[in-house]
Formats: sequence, structure tokens, C-alpha cells
Amino acid sequence: MATEQQKQSEQQHAESRDENLVDQVESSVNEADLAEEISEASAQQGAEPAELLVLAQARIDELTHELSEQKLRTAAEVQNIRRRAEQDVEKAHKFALDKFAQELLPVVDSLERAIDACQAEDDATVALREGVEMTLTLFLNSVAKFNLEPVNPIEQPFDPELHQAISMVDVPNMAANTVVSVMQKGYTLNGRLVRPAMVVVAKG
Repeated sequence: MATEQQKQSEQQHAESRDENLVDQVESSVNEADLAEEISEASAQQGAEPAELLVLAQARIDELTHELSEQKLRTAAEVQNIRRRAEQDVEKAHKFALDKFAQELLPVVDSLERAIDACQAEDDATVALREGVEMTLTLFLNSVAKFNLEPVNPIEQPFDPELHQAISMVDVPNMAANTVVSVMQKGYTLNGRLVRPAMVVVAKG
């Protein structure tokens, strides 16, 4: 919330600054300026009233053109500032849970390790494993609502953008740079990598 308010405040400040800039340019076209320039022109030797009028009109046209160009530049700058502010706010909303998601991942890892450890088939162990599996499923379904998705690239080509290779092994009948096993799943948040998957890759 603080980030959005700050962006809005910066945008309003920028727009106010640009409006003041336009006012400064507009103020350059006033009677005092024209009077001074006409007075300077009248000091020229042999200057006629008609010539003074032409000079004054030319200066008015020049200042009007400069003002028009400045307004266009200011409008473009304001539009760029507004667009950047909107993009910053969108990113802030989209990835506000980034650090929170990173804190949750060790919990997911622990639940998965607990399931792997419960391999015995006695009633107590089976019940424990089923309970942990239900908890993990509920947890993953909850975080998926916020677009936190696992990266589990088993038997997929190695992707350095999403995976981190910790070792390479010889595997018959498997193409080179294929993920043989996943030591730790990776995760993405709204398509952006939060943690790479730790994988073992085939040499080929």
C-alpha cells in the first residue's frame, strides 16, 4: 500500500512540475516582453511602424511555435511518467508475495521429505503418510491460487533459466542434458523464477 501511495505521489508531483513548466513558457508571451522587443526594434535606424508591427508579429509567431512544441514535449513526458508509474504499481502488486513465497518453500520441502521418509507399510506409518500428503496437497492448492507454481523438470531438457545442475551422470539411452532426477523442486511466482530446481543431468 505504501509503495502505491508513493508512486501516486511521485506521479502527481511530476505532473505539477510539468504544468509549472508550461506556465513558465506561456508567461514568456506577455505584453512586457513584446513591449521591450518593440522598443528595441524602434531604436533601429529608420524603423517604420509597419516594420515594427511585422517584427512584433514574427516574434509572437515564434513564441507561439515554441510554446506549442513545449506543450507537446510536456504531454509526452507526463504520459511516459504515468505509464511507468502504472507499470511499477502493477509489478508491486504482482510480486508483493515474492519474499513471503520464499519463506514458505522450506515448509513444502519438509512436508515432501516427511512423505519420502514414511515408507513403512504398518498402519501407523500409512496413516501418518496420508495425513502429511493431504496437508501438502492443501498447502500447494492454497499457494497455487496466488500463482506460485512448482518447477519439476524430470526427464525434460535442462533449462539454465529454470534449473541448476548439481551433477552430471552417465545414463544409457538418455539424451545429453536431460534432467535425470530432481533433488529439490523449483518454483515460479507469476512466471518469474523464485527458486531454481536443483537437478541431476545426463551426460549422454
